[in-house]
Amino acid sequence: MMEVFVSSITIVIAVAIANILARFVPNLSNTYINLAVGIVFGLIPYTDKLILNFDNEVFMFLIVAPLLYFEGQQTRNNTIVRQAGSIIGTAVLLAVIIAVVVGWSINLIFALGFPLALIMASISTPTDATAFGSVVEGRQVPQNVEKNLKLESLFNDATGIILLAAGMAWFETGHLSFAQNAGSFLYSAIGGMILGSVISFLLMLFRQMLLRSHINVISSQTIIFLITPFVIYYLAEELQMSGIIAVVCAGLINNSEASRSRFSSPHQFHLGVSLMNFISEVLNSFVFVVLGITLIRIIRDNFNEITHSLVWLWVGIVMYLISLIIRYLYAQFVLRNTSKDSIVFSLGGIHGAVTLAMVFSVSSKVLSLQKFNLLVLVETVVIILSMIVPTILFRFILPGTENDSHILDQMSVIREKMVQRGIGRVKKMDIDESVRKSVIYDLQDQNADNTTGDFLHQWRGVNQNAFDFDEDQKLQERRALMYAFTEERKYLHDISLEHKFDSKYIYSLTSEILLSESLVLDPINQQE
Repeated sequence: MMEVFVSSITIVIAVAIANILARFVPNLSNTYINLAVGIVFGLIPYTDKLILNFDNEVFMFLIVAPLLYFEGQQTRNNTIVRQAGSIIGTAVLLAVIIAVVVGWSINLIFALGFPLALIMASISTPTDATAFGSVVEGRQVPQNVEKNLKLESLFNDATGIILLAAGMAWFETGHLSFAQNAGSFLYSAIGGMILGSVISFLLMLFRQMLLRSHINVISSQTIIFLITPFVIYYLAEELQMSGIIAVVCAGLINNSEASRSRFSSPHQFHLGVSLMNFISEVLNSFVFVVLGITLIRIIRDNFNEITHSLVWLWVGIVMYLISLIIRYLYAQFVLRNTSKDSIVFSLGGIHGAVTLAMVFSVSSKVLSLQKFNLLVLVETVVIILSMIVPTILFRFILPGTENDSHILDQMSVIREKMVQRGIGRVKKMDIDESVRKSVIYDLQDQNADNTTGDFLHQWRGVNQNAFDFDEDQKLQERRALMYAFTEERKYLHDISLEHKFDSKYIYSLTSEILLSESLVLDPINQQE
C-alpha cells in the first residue's frame, strides 16, 4: 500500500513541476511539458524506482473513469440526442471500419496473422479528446469538427475494447464468431448505458431530496459526488458491461442536474465545480506524465528489439497512415465535410491514455514475448505519430487564435486602477489607522503589489497579535473592505459600458471581487 502511495505522490510532484514549467513556455501546450517531465522522471534512476509499473486496470479505474465522468458533465443530454446518428457512426461504424481495414492491410503487407493484426488495429481505435485539445491549443478549429471529435472520443473507447476482446478470442481459439461478438458489444454498450444512467439518476434523486431537507450535509454530498464514477465503473465492469460508457452516461445525467439546482446550495455547488475542475486538471496532467514515464520504459526495456529490426516502426507508420485515409474519406463522404474540415477530422483522431491502457491489458501470457513486445512498440509509434503529426500540420492548416496578450496587458492596467479606486475609498473613511493599513494591504494583494518581504512582515505581525482587533475594529475592517469592493465593482461596470473589451475579461475580475466579498461576509469562510 505504501508503494502505491509513494508512486502516486511522485507522479503528482511531477505534475506540479510540469505545470509550473509550462508557465515559462506559453506557446507550447501543457501536454508536451507533462510528457517531457514524465520522460525525465523515467530517466532518473531514483524517481523511476519510486514509480510502480503501469497497471491498466488501476489506471482505467482511478484515472480514466473520473476523467470521462467529468467530461460527460460538460456535455448536454440534448446534444447527445441530436447527434445520436453521428455518434453511432463515428464511435462504432468508423471504429469498426478502421479496425478491419487496418488489420487486413497490415496482415497483407507484413504477414502478421489477421488475429494479431486485429488486436493491433483495435487498440489504436480509441481517440483522446484531451490530447486533441492540447494539440490544437492556440488554433481555431471548425466548431462542427471539434464537436464530432469530442463526441467520438467519449464513446469509441468501448468499441475498441470489444474489438480487442474479439481479436484476443480469435487469437486464442482460432475462431471468430460475429454473432457472439455483436451480442457482446450490444450487451456491453447498452447495458453500460442503462446501468450508468439508472444509478446516476437514483443517486441524483437521493442527493436532491437530501439537498432540500434539513439534514443536508455538504461534506456527505461531496463524497457521494466524488465516488460516483468509481462505484458505477466498478459495478459495470463486474457485470461485464462497459464501465466507460456507464460513467459517461452518468456524467450526462449530472449535467442536467447541475443546471437546475446550482442555487439550492451555492456553497455545495461552488465546491463541486471547483473540485471537478481541479481534479480534471490534475488527472489530465497525470495521464501524460504517466505516458512519458511509460514510453521511456518501453524504449529502455525493448531496446534490443528496437535496434534489431524496424518492422515495429513500419507497422506503426502504415497503421497510422491507413487510419488517416479512412478518417478523411469518412468525414468527406459520410459527414459531408469540406476537404479542409475532413483533413482536420482525420488528423484529430489522436491516441493517448486509453490506447496505452489497452496495450497493457493484453496479457503477455496470451501472446508470446516477441509478439507482445512488437505490439507495445507498434502502439507506441501510433501514439507518438498521432500527437506529433497534427501538432506540426495544424500550424499550416488552422489559423491561430487572436493574440490577446495586448488585451491582457490592458486588463492589468484596469486591475491596477480598480484596486486604486478601492484604496482611495478606504483612505477617505473615518476608521482606525491600524485597520486602514491592514485593509490597504489586503486590497493591494488583489494586484500582487505586496512583496514577499511585505508578506513576512504581516505574518510576523499576526503571530505577535498586531492584528488582534477588537469587535469594533473588526466591524470597521469588514465595512471598509465592502465599501472598497463596491467601488471596484462600480469601476468595472463603468468600463464595461465602454464596450472596449470582451465581457469575459470584465466578468473574470468581477468574479474575483465577489469571491473576496464572500470571504469577508460568509461565516463559513471566517478564520480566527
